[in-house]
Amino acid sequence: RKGSLAHFTEMVPPMKGFTALEDFRAYPYPDPVRDFGWDVVADSAMKAKAQDRISVGAMEMTIFEIAWYTRGMEQFMVDMLIEPELVEYHLDRITEIRCEMARRFAASGVDVLRLGDDIATQRDMMMSLELYRRFIKPRLAEVIEAARAVNPGITIFYHSDGNPRQAVGDLVDIGVQILNPIQPECMDPVELKHSFGDRLSFWGTVGTQSTMPFGSPDDVRDHCTRMIETVGKGGGLFLAPTHVLEPEVPWENIEAFIETVVSHNSESPIR
Repeated sequence: RKGSLAHFTEMVPPMKGFTALEDFRAYPYPDPVRDFGWDVVADSAMKAKAQDRISVGAMEMTIFEIAWYTRGMEQFMVDMLIEPELVEYHLDRITEIRCEMARRFAASGVDVLRLGDDIATQRDMMMSLELYRRFIKPRLAEVIEAARAVNPGITIFYHSDGNPRQAVGDLVDIGVQILNPIQPECMDPVELKHSFGDRLSFWGTVGTQSTMPFGSPDDVRDHCTRMIETVGKGGGLFLAPTHVLEPEVPWENIEAFIETVVSHNSESPIR
């Protein structure tokens, strides 16, 4: 349902009342071939390449978020502890769909596959690392493997808001190459660069809960410059706000962000 402000919505989980495995088996999960317009995807990827642009396959909210969107967050988190059979079935059905979609995105010629689930709060992981490694990690690995079986050179992007620091090494191990959004309110972008900069690129690092709405234009310039000179050292940084710029962000701060990027990149396409 549409929420009360901007892009915010209320989730209505259709599986919330399910009590048995038969309920899940009877549910009409989408068909990853019939229910999606793959011809349009291939055409869009081809047009992007013709314009020397990067084509991106959008598959964020890959597994975990789809699972709790349909089941309800509280109920799904409880299920992971007391109803693992239901969780395994639900996640396996979602993963099967997502693997087929990953193969088709790869076959369509996209350069980057955008995966992701918000697996963390701003303090820490939403679940124990043990539960993450049991339920989520191996299935995400299957999705990545499915795409790479078709196109070994496809770039894997992963999004999680909050502080998924405990799982960053796991994400790298299964083939994630770009991590987003690196909220500076929750994680230290420079520490991540030092720990994973030889294996991982970073997209984000400019806070939308701090610097962008509440800093001065000079604060924005200083923060962006520090990120470019530290996290961007040697490459591997796509500097960006960590989320949608909400209405309270001053226009002057947006200009300061763009000016700083342009000033550090004489070949920037921004005009």
